[in-house]
Amino acid sequence: MIRILAPLGLLATLSACGLQPIYAGGGNGFVARELAAIEVPAIPGREGWLVRNALTDRLGRGASDGNSHYRLDVILDDQVEGLGLLTDDTIGRERRILRARYQLVDVTSDTILVDATAGADAGIDVVSSEFATIAAEQTALENLAQEVADQIVVRITRTLRERQ
Repeated sequence: MIRILAPLGLLATLSACGLQPIYAGGGNGFVARELAAIEVPAIPGREGWLVRNALTDRLGRGASDGNSHYRLDVILDDQVEGLGLLTDDTIGRERRILRARYQLVDVTSDTILVDATAGADAGIDVVSSEFATIAAEQTALENLAQEVADQIVVRITRTLRERQ
């Protein structure tokens, strides 16, 4: 009985702490509408295409009819560096690093609301098959693009929530 009542008691005190859900109101809430009003211009390169697609997926881009209130400018830096030399002086491990510098701009006032960076990295085993290594590098890039997009959207969401 106590196992059931204790969590209910904690839930009752949670409402008094001032926490509010970020996406209050669901898809019609303030934050969701503001996220959908962010335009993401094209980002050069394959990594740019991946990050832009991940961002537009997460932003719920419903304002594609030209009613964008914000613009998200993103500059990417994608690097692959060799690590771990083997006994025959070949590289045994690589590290792929994807960094993004981004700015959220209010297009009506040309004000920069967020100027920040996001980044992630992944380790890749270099194997005897060149095809397998290239495939691993591409998979790492796809995963890093998703992770960087997540970081960007979380930061922007917090900023928009604070402006409410």
